[in-house]
Amino acid sequence: MALFLLLVILAIVLGIIGVVAKGLFYLLVIGVAVLLADFVLLGLRLGRRRRRFPR
Repeated sequence: MALFLLLVILAIVLGIIGVVAKGLFYLLVIGVAVLLADFVLLGLRLGRRRRRFPR
């Protein structure tokens, strides 16, 4: 869970720098890509955690 939070914070910081700094739009794109990869990672972890045990 700490990795998830770290990647979210990193994506937010990159996005803010990409919006504020002139000519650094690519940082915004990288921030969005990191955020999307983070949500995919979270989805994989949650999907793996849900196991159905046979009764």
